[in-house]
Amino acid sequence: MFYIYILFSETINKYYIGQSQDPWNRLEQHNENTPDKYTGKSKDWTLKAVFEIKGNRSDAVKIEQFIKSQKSKKLTEKLIEPSTELDGKLAQLVRVPHVRD
Repeated sequence: MFYIYILFSETINKYYIGQSQDPWNRLEQHNENTPDKYTGKSKDWTLKAVFEIKGNRSDAVKIEQFIKSQKSKKLTEKLIEPSTELDGKLAQLVRVPHVRD
């Protein structure tokens, strides 16, 4: 099973979008990254949203790249909102509700 996850760092006021089989473990890794990595700039990353992918890793990578290619903080914040209805390329995402802060 693959997931798309959204992290947020209050320190640098940035979001990060990734894909993984274990987003909870990846969160720990991101918080331990060295400063030369994007997420290494902060140590306070929190999970804001996790979505299960109806598909394989290739599908997860494509959706991750699609979201990142939009370069839209507004889209990212919309994805975090539990009431957002997902359609189009994002229709295969299934929200994992228990990760909300």
